[in-house]
Amino acid sequence: MTAFLADPIAKRHDTGPGHPEQIARWDAAIAGLGGATLSGIAPRAATSDELALCHTRTYIAAAKRDCEAGRDVLSTGDTDICIASYEVALHAAGTCLSGVDLVMEGTAKNAFCIVRPPGHHASQARGMGFCLFNSIAIAARYAQRKFGVERVAIADWDVHHGNGTQDIFEEDESVFFFSTHQAPWYPGTGLRTDTGVGTTMNRPFPAGSGREQILTAFRKDFAGAMNDFRPDLVLISAGFDSRLGDPLGHFRLADSDFAELTTTMMEIADKHSGGRLVSVLEGGYNLDGLTKAVGAHASALQAI
Repeated sequence: MTAFLADPIAKRHDTGPGHPEQIARWDAAIAGLGGATLSGIAPRAATSDELALCHTRTYIAAAKRDCEAGRDVLSTGDTDICIASYEVALHAAGTCLSGVDLVMEGTAKNAFCIVRPPGHHASQARGMGFCLFNSIAIAARYAQRKFGVERVAIADWDVHHGNGTQDIFEEDESVFFFSTHQAPWYPGTGLRTDTGVGTTMNRPFPAGSGREQILTAFRKDFAGAMNDFRPDLVLISAGFDSRLGDPLGHFRLADSDFAELTTTMMEIADKHSGGRLVSVLEGGYNLDGLTKAVGAHASALQAI
């Protein structure tokens, strides 16, 4: 009932020595599955038209040009790239679209997509923060376009605010974006007062925050909002850099907390969307911590 999707092409996205968003992250996340069988769906790349559901064609062309030219850094922001990065990012988005297919067609009740590079900082016209394309945003639009889904909820527990996702959807009443994140912290966005057209909800917390603040926000604020919004599909930007000991964040979530967050999200999906839920890997830069947190998340997803 749980589909695990991962495309080894992710290991061709080489950010160079010492970079936190390193190739070894993919292996660490896969190790967290504990030998669970991956979905047999053939890997596929998102098309340019699918990218254009969320990104401008000018930006898509620029990202392609930057990578193929052999640049080290994306021209629009702080994202290290290599010649293969554009193709890898297409496959990251494509993996998430395959996850949507499996869940919406009823082949799986939920899915977890282990992808690189992450995506939630990529806005309509800019890649930044290690991200080229916003895979989870593209997945939301794809579900609406292909399956006629009316309302999609995206919840982001990465330690960094998903500014790209907010940018794409803050004027869209059909997609609800919820984020817990450290503040002040990169990228400096996600004020509590940022509500868009009423379907954006930010819960920034100071360094040192953990279970009490974040689980309460999900169980009370987000779950309460979902009683009104009633999503047809639930998506998770699953960033595990909010775990205690991550080098790029100062939250204090434990592995058991990720299991409880996952259970909370599944309860929301069960209540409103027939259990349909797709989770997408975002951050998480302590390799041992990433393995353990992914293990907790994956185990909870399978406890149906």
